[in-house]
Amino acid sequence: MKTVLITGTSSGYGRETALHFHAQGWNVIATMRTPRTGVLPESDRLRVVELDVTEPASITAALEAAGPIDALVNNAGVPAISVFEGTRMALVREVFETNTFGVMATTQAVLPQFRERGSGVVVNVTSSVVLGHMPLTAVYKASKMAIEGFTSSLALELAPFGVRAKTVQPGACLTTNFATRATQGAAPDELVPAPYAPWAKKAMESFMGQELFTKETDVAEAVWRAVHDTTGQLRFPAGPDAVWLAEAK
Repeated sequence: MKTVLITGTSSGYGRETALHFHAQGWNVIATMRTPRTGVLPESDRLRVVELDVTEPASITAALEAAGPIDALVNNAGVPAISVFEGTRMALVREVFETNTFGVMATTQAVLPQFRERGSGVVVNVTSSVVLGHMPLTAVYKASKMAIEGFTSSLALELAPFGVRAKTVQPGACLTTNFATRATQGAAPDELVPAPYAPWAKKAMESFMGQELFTKETDVAEAVWRAVHDTTGQLRFPAGPDAVWLAEAK
């Protein structure tokens, strides 16, 4: 029986991916920065482990608790919606610490066991923002584009050892409260300076009103396909809007 470790499983894509792999008979190590009961079902094949991907000691402790794994799904991330001119550099660094450096650090910690065993797969969840020109996402897109580039090169490094690396690119999921979480704790005029406000309002209305959108299950199924893919495919758009963007490129 195979084991997957998934980061950021307290809600959204991560939670749905944990449920999907568990339903398919895998052992699941579901990690959360702040573990909570009742989020996932109790099972002898599912363990909740504390993990903050921005803390090296936390990564080490989580992997020791997990034991050998067959797949790593780097799903943990923080959203960001803002006009870049109004974005504090402290927030930029916070986004990159989780979305970029946290993914790299967790991946690096797992690679020795994959390489020595001659098998394993890393799936990095990015975003459909890497596929098109989307406003108000300069910082978020930059953090995810970095992981796209990182993964494409990593896949080449790992191939001689029988280890694979993939990305999954979720579209806009309107049920994950992305916009709410992306603006939490910041004043509106900080994220969107007054001169940008009319334009930003139209951009957000367009985003929230789009006809094609992604469900959490779309992402879980795309991660499942990525973990099992042996064709050499590197990127997996998830959700009808992401697929449309990928095909339009």
